[in-house]
Amino acid sequence: MTDSSSPEPALPEFAITAPDAAAADAARARQSQLTKPAGALGRLEELSVWVAGCQGQCPPRQFERARVLVFAADHGVAAAGVSAYPSEVTAQMVANIGAGGAAINALADIAGAGVRVIDVAVDTDADAPHRIRRSSGNIAVEDALTRDETAAALAAGAALADEEVDSGADLLIAGDMGIGNTTAATVLVAALTKTEPVAVVGRGTGIDDEGWIRKTAAVRDALYRAKGADPVALLRIAGGADLAAMAGFLAQAAARRTPVLLDGLVVTAAALVAERLAPGARDWWQAGHRSPEPAHTRALTALLLEPILDLGMRLGEGTGATVALPVLRGAVQTCAAMATFAEAAVSTELPGGDVEPGTRRSR
Repeated sequence: MTDSSSPEPALPEFAITAPDAAAADAARARQSQLTKPAGALGRLEELSVWVAGCQGQCPPRQFERARVLVFAADHGVAAAGVSAYPSEVTAQMVANIGAGGAAINALADIAGAGVRVIDVAVDTDADAPHRIRRSSGNIAVEDALTRDETAAALAAGAALADEEVDSGADLLIAGDMGIGNTTAATVLVAALTKTEPVAVVGRGTGIDDEGWIRKTAAVRDALYRAKGADPVALLRIAGGADLAAMAGFLAQAAARRTPVLLDGLVVTAAALVAERLAPGARDWWQAGHRSPEPAHTRALTALLLEPILDLGMRLGEGTGATVALPVLRGAVQTCAAMATFAEAAVSTELPGGDVEPGTRRSR
């Protein structure tokens, strides 16, 4: 562990600017001129306005290089029996994702996105370029990370965002893979929303009642240890290398003016921390879906984000956000490709010469 008397390590700084309001207004105005009743495409219209603001242009352009980064790490708290699966599954699933055999690979193929798995703290001897440490500490009884490791994980996530954006990524999705990670994520959400453990602890990978009791006890103990911690200290005490890296990734994506689809509980917990570290970052994010985990809904509410989908998905890996990507693509396509009333020579007049609300007369 780092000596508490040593200097604080340098943390990445995130310069957040707002999406382009003029482009968003132009997209909103364009929606009122497309060949449909005003508001008839529902949430798709709102999403197209968001994309236009993020891209700074109207109509918005279709995504050409969507990227999914799956942050993988083990968590020492798994030893407390908080998961239905053993820790070795993390490394096995990292290999499976790398080989193209996981759910995220299949869904990304359909959505038109590339997949990259990042070993941040998997409990193996394998050499990994972004590895912070081998597993994170058992947050029920010890800190997840040292101060230096926390700073390194935040910086690694930010660097990965830069790397992807510099390579042409125009939409990013963060995913997670790690046995025990929903326990750490739940602690972050409970701490930042001031919620009691029993109200936010879910079933994760499908634990039984006894497992739920063990998980709740671990969350309670970690919360006690993290009481009063600032966001960075919270990551160090009760988070993990993956959660810290995702927080850095999400904050830097916003700083680089790149839209992000958030996935489930683990990613959204990291987003909750990222918003504290980089206020305004949430304007660059959309919630891909809502999982059955109660902490996920708490986190989405705190971020003022409404999920695009609610399909009962709880796998992680970025799967829920990736399923939402074609919906977002549809929002972009309808805004960009539909004809206006004037272009299609479609009348907007109602019987009696009135004009349908929200539209203009055709010319």
